[in-house]
Amino acid sequence: MGIEPTSSAWKAEVLPLNYTRLQNRLATIRGQAELLVEGGGFEPPKAEPADLQSAPFGRSGTPPKQRRKFSSIGGCLSTAWTHAYVISKSDNMRLDIDDRGHLPHRQGGDYTRTMKITIYGSGYVGLVTGACLAQVGNHVLCVDVDPDKIQRLEQGDIPIYEPGLDKLVRDNAAAGRLRFTLDAAEGVKHGLFQFIAVGTPPDEDGSADLRHVLEVARTVAQHMDDYRIVVNKSTVPVGTADRVRQTLQGALDARGAEVEFDVVSNPEFLKEGAAIEDFMKPDRIVVGTDNPRTGELMRALYAPFNRSHERVVLMDVRSAELTKYAANAMLATKISFMNELANLAERLGADIEAVRVGIGSDPRIGYHFIYPGCGYGGSCFPKDVKALERTARAAGYQAELLAAVEAVNDRQKQRLFDKLHAHFDGNLKGRTFALWGLAFKPNTDDMREAPSRVLMEALWESGARVRAYDPVAMDECHRLYGERDDLTLCDSPEATLDDADALLIVTEWTHFRSPDFDTLKQKLKQPLILDGRNLYDPKLMQQLGFQYLAIGRPGVNGNTEARTVR
Repeated sequence: MGIEPTSSAWKAEVLPLNYTRLQNRLATIRGQAELLVEGGGFEPPKAEPADLQSAPFGRSGTPPKQRRKFSSIGGCLSTAWTHAYVISKSDNMRLDIDDRGHLPHRQGGDYTRTMKITIYGSGYVGLVTGACLAQVGNHVLCVDVDPDKIQRLEQGDIPIYEPGLDKLVRDNAAAGRLRFTLDAAEGVKHGLFQFIAVGTPPDEDGSADLRHVLEVARTVAQHMDDYRIVVNKSTVPVGTADRVRQTLQGALDARGAEVEFDVVSNPEFLKEGAAIEDFMKPDRIVVGTDNPRTGELMRALYAPFNRSHERVVLMDVRSAELTKYAANAMLATKISFMNELANLAERLGADIEAVRVGIGSDPRIGYHFIYPGCGYGGSCFPKDVKALERTARAAGYQAELLAAVEAVNDRQKQRLFDKLHAHFDGNLKGRTFALWGLAFKPNTDDMREAPSRVLMEALWESGARVRAYDPVAMDECHRLYGERDDLTLCDSPEATLDDADALLIVTEWTHFRSPDFDTLKQKLKQPLILDGRNLYDPKLMQQLGFQYLAIGRPGVNGNTEARTVR
């Protein structure tokens, strides 16, 4: 049995299969709705209310088949039903709610007739999100304003580096599940879900620039003629959903249009270099919404990624927005704290790596994000810490810890240069240095806020030359700096060593971990390694005849700053 969807009504079909937990699962279905109930455990109200929330069911009785119309279905379905379908009036989605009140997993087929999704922005977050949603059978349309980017994507040329993303995009584009367009109107028409995944670069004061986010909202409202769920996937400050909602409503009012919509916060938690794995097997799926129905629609969207246990975390919109910033700020705080300890360990003659193992074995602390080094970078941590600190300031609160996290990281990016400068008594002019690693972390070509940039620019200012290698970030480095007499991009780690006064390690790529130390010692002018990622054992380096300066570790001769100049 079933109710065929129409163009003018949301419909819910409910079958009584001894259900006990459906209550509040089909809340607030707006617009005219039709309720079909069969079987027992249901006694209809004596009067037909305008909203079922005012007359909850659940009394005993086994009435015959009932068919009633209501203006909306509230969160009042109760003890007698196990199975419910919700079909949107545009017939692009169906929810199947099981006897636990949750959406079941897709087994033996797709429980949605067509799951259509539009994503605005084909950068890192938008492209990964689109490709992964298409991979599980959805139909995804990515909208962008850059004609060159769209042309490249249509040709299978992926403009960013992320392991596995190129194949994922090409396979789903070939299957017809992933498409790209410049036509925003087509995007609005296509998907029930309208994802905003555009950039939010830091403004001059460090706050997030929301111009692109609000422009997308304005564009959606200009073309929207049916219910849509607008999903903030971009990292945005608390209160952005309110501004998006106001922008949507303002544009609709300007058109004289009355169209229903919801705004959802659904922040991403993707690690560059592991984004596909993070999306396909998430730790959590945070959904911020003030509408229970919309929460269930989001559950349906993410059901393929929610199989082994419940990962969807529903909360209010502002809490979801803060959760993203809080997560990144917490991780950045751990890194800066360890770097503070590392700098202290150098002065006390302790080894920060031993300290790290000692504290990481405490399960309350753990080993994640307690590796000292030459500072964090990338598109998330620096920007989000700044934005959260500015948000706090705007709210009248002085977030001193956040300001300290940012200040410690800025200082830490100078540590390798400071060590090098001290080692050579400030005489760096005319020297050449080998540099391993340009990206801010392994498995990405992203050099935004990378420690390598701070180091290279300081060396150039001192009159030194750099010979650099990175497995994937060479093109990005060339794009940033162009042709320079004081920068040579080499085709192998070994090639950087020619005529080099020292080796500087900035990114912990795996194939830097076990180099040919005989080749290093032979090629370097002097056997000097400054390691910003603590890849090697100082005792081994001493045995091999290297001078080795790391972060928070004793120098190879037992001093904190081993010095030999030639």
